[in-house]
Amino acid sequence: MKKVRITVKKIACYKDLIDEYENPILHACNVKLNDTFIANGWEKPKGFCDSAWDTISPFVMALSHGATNLYDGWMKNEKSAMISCNDGFRPVSFYLEVLDIDAE
Repeated sequence: MKKVRITVKKIACYKDLIDEYENPILHACNVKLNDTFIANGWEKPKGFCDSAWDTISPFVMALSHGATNLYDGWMKNEKSAMISCNDGFRPVSFYLEVLDIDAE
């Protein structure tokens, strides 16, 4: 099993949807552009959003266990994926890439 680097590549915010549909909340997300996390396959990186992990963890697991060419050639790097979290108001796009380092 290999480690997978998770990098924040884009953070969107849909103010119109927030204003129309979301109840006021104090805190939504901590990540910043270019933040990087390292996943050991099944293990959520420390400080990583629980909801985002629920969305991307199947892809992290697949890549860490050797899956390649997800979605039949979708990515230029066959050992990577671009996955967004499931927050419809503030989606974050994560670039997942396999590292040539075995997970602990």
